[in-house]
Order: sequence, then structure tokens, then C-alpha cells
Amino acid sequence: MLAPLAELVQLLELEQLEVDLFRGASRDIGSPQVFGGQVLGQALAAAFATIQGREVHSLHAYFLRRGDFNAPIVYQVDRSRDGGSFSNRRVVAIQHGQQIFHMAASFQQPSSGLEHQLPMPAVPAPDSLPDLRDLLESQPVPLPPAVQRFSGRNSPFEFHAVQAMGYPDPEPGPPRLDVWFRAVDSAGEDPARHACLLAYVSDYHLMTTAMRPHGFSLGSSGVIVASIDHAMWFHRPVRVDEWLLYSIESPAAAGARGFARASVFTQQGVLVASTAQEGLMRVTG
Repeated sequence: MLAPLAELVQLLELEQLEVDLFRGASRDIGSPQVFGGQVLGQALAAAFATIQGREVHSLHAYFLRRGDFNAPIVYQVDRSRDGGSFSNRRVVAIQHGQQIFHMAASFQQPSSGLEHQLPMPAVPAPDSLPDLRDLLESQPVPLPPAVQRFSGRNSPFEFHAVQAMGYPDPEPGPPRLDVWFRAVDSAGEDPARHACLLAYVSDYHLMTTAMRPHGFSLGSSGVIVASIDHAMWFHRPVRVDEWLLYSIESPAAAGARGFARASVFTQQGVLVASTAQEGLMRVTG
């Protein structure tokens, strides 16, 4: 496994301190706080550690305080319910004695039933599009070293964007992004690992989409951006080491908050997951 992905997989592997109590490391990706996707992925990993024979189908989370990337995070899992087909877990993330995040996740015994889905949008194939890592590294404003681990050549994921994405101050555009992504190497066969990796990477590009009409990006000065909440629905099994299309739209921004929702498709057009997020978008300049 290539080093950037191996580092992320290790980050999502938690230390068990006690029954239903886990500890995860943090890392600096160049943002003022712990990356929200890290907390999502680790919290889901903590919940999975208390589940047997069931697959995650949804999670709903709130980010309460900024996480400190210089300190570990403790995850406390509450086994809210184990029913005949469904299990529910509540996970609280604690740092410096305070709750910084909480999440409810639901798991289901594999079942079959009625199926339908919306079609995947018609977009160019990933191999016909430029690698976003190359575009970011070619910008006149160099990426800080920590940001390079998040989005540059040393990222655990590669991204091929359909729409142009300027950095740090893009041209205003429609509130939509379609981005192909995949892990840079094989992530193994564990379905829980793939779900946790998808939770991690699902925090990319959502607020970027909400900022597009206003000419801002995560690298822009004069705007403060932070995740407030995050929801995911896992419709079908997924592999993050195969190309996936993140099709994102932002229907609204108001009250210093931006809202985005997205669908995740395989390259064959199968809808495997959906996400929604609201984040703080406060203009300071």
C-alpha cells in the first residue's frame, strides 16, 4: 500500500482503551482544526468495532468544537440498540475533557428488496480529465506543506474534476462540482475500511461547491469555513480504490451557512452513497 494511503488507514485504526472506549491520533492537514473527515472516519471505525455481521447504512453527525490536531481524540460508543435487523450506535468524540463531535450511526443486516436510483449525470471519463493534484501544485500560490498532504501529490486520494477549480481565488461559477476520485492504491477487502475511508473523503469539496458562486475556495483569505453537520447514506457496498464520481450541488447559502448535497456513483453509474452537509461560511473581509 502506498505511503499516503497507508498513513490514512493507520489513522483510522483506533486503540481500544476499555469496553466501547477508543482513542485515535490526529494529524495536521493545514487547516486551523482537525479535518472533519478524520473525525467522521474515526467515529465510524469506533462504531464498527462494536458491530458484527451488519453494514452501515447511515450516519448523522454534528461538529461541536474545533478539534486540536496536536492531541489525540477519545471516542465513546453507546450501544443504543441491537434489534433483529438494525443496530444503532451513538459516538461522542472527546478532546481536552470536552465534546467536540457526536454522531448517530445505523447498521443493518444485509437484506434484499425493491431497488431504484436516479441516473448518473453525463460527465467525461476520469482518465480524460486533469489530475487536480497537478493543477493545485502548478498554481502561482504554492501549497503549504501540510495542505500538500491533504490535496497535493502526497494525498491518499486522487481527484479529477469536471469543472475548473481555481486556487486560491477561483472565478465565480455555478454552485455545482463533479469530481472523480479514488484511493491512490488498493485499500484491501474489508468493507468496513472502505466505508470509513468513504466517510473520510466525503468531507472534501462540499463547502468548496457552496463557495463557488462567491469566488471563494478553502484557500481564500477573507472567509472562515467550518463543517457544522454531516449526513451520509450508504446505499450499496462501495470500494474507494475504484473510480467514484462525487456529484455535488449547493441549493442554498444563507445566515453565514452554506448547504451542499451530493451523490456518489461508481464508474458504471451505480449510486452507492449520498451525502449532505451544512457549514459555516463567514466573510471576514
